[in-house]
Amino acid sequence: MDYYIPNEPAPGAGSQQRTVIGMPAGRRRQSVSLLVAAWIFAGAAAALRPAVAQTPLAIQQIADGDYAHFGLVALTTAENRGDTANIGIVVGRDAAAVIDTGGSVAVGEAALAALRQATGKPLRYVINTHEHPDHVFGNAAFAGPGVTFAGHYNLAASIREHGPFYLHSFRDVLGEAEIDRVRLIPPTLLVNDTMELDLGGRTLLLTAWHQAAHTDCDLTVLDERTHTLFSGDLVFLDHVPVIDGSLKGWLDVLPRLAALDAERVVPGHGRRVAPWPAALDGERRYLLTVQADARRLIASGTPLADAVPHIGESERTRWRLFDDYNARNATAAFSELEWE
Repeated sequence: MDYYIPNEPAPGAGSQQRTVIGMPAGRRRQSVSLLVAAWIFAGAAAALRPAVAQTPLAIQQIADGDYAHFGLVALTTAENRGDTANIGIVVGRDAAAVIDTGGSVAVGEAALAALRQATGKPLRYVINTHEHPDHVFGNAAFAGPGVTFAGHYNLAASIREHGPFYLHSFRDVLGEAEIDRVRLIPPTLLVNDTMELDLGGRTLLLTAWHQAAHTDCDLTVLDERTHTLFSGDLVFLDHVPVIDGSLKGWLDVLPRLAALDAERVVPGHGRRVAPWPAALDGERRYLLTVQADARRLIASGTPLADAVPHIGESERTRWRLFDDYNARNATAAFSELEWE
């Protein structure tokens, strides 16, 4: 089975299993949900439903039943409320799913308002593609009866490990009032390998990627009816890629990611839909450049501090936010590759 209690070892990465789920898993896994609820940060989910924002987020219909909100290609600020990551909405015959929830409860509320504007179908699933704040801080806006949170089998542990740091780090950025509304809600429906969620005449294929890449809990969502891929941060467009997991792992994942039966992708960052798998070309080039530069400088005996400014520098004009993230990517790559 692909569903188990956080803190237990994940099922073996080599077992290729696919589970099909049609009804909300929370009702059929009540005992597991109760155990998970014991360590939900900052309170019980039953009290997490604030009023919906008056102004819905702008969303675009990108395929039949598929919608996307494109976040800003920017750093999180109090002014943008953390609206810097893309959000997906998929509507089936019986129910809807939301893919990532934005970087604040205010953004989540506006996304919920957009969902309600797009459809009268009930929300059944909230799917988080990984643990970063710009993808999960809006979760509280969607918590309520009948809503199941789904994610990678490592996601619950990652939220527990990194969540307090994220709350502390973003308190000054978003402001105390906004941070105090955030609830770090771990998934109760955990995906190992692949899992299908049925929304009624529309199946979502969830894939948990076992290798650390962007993070160690990356998950993608494929609408098998329209061949639309919601990639989370395994795909960056325009926004420079951010390495928070493993450079080598990410490069290893890319060929398998490219093999998914998709026609278009909604990236985790980047204000556009792109054809698949051509959307991976720029990201692959950047990661390979960072890898090659780091290996060359390591081989020449260049110290880390002297190497970092030169790693990936040829990519500067191709990406937005390059100066905000490339140095940390260079540092991560050098630190990973120097022990090869």
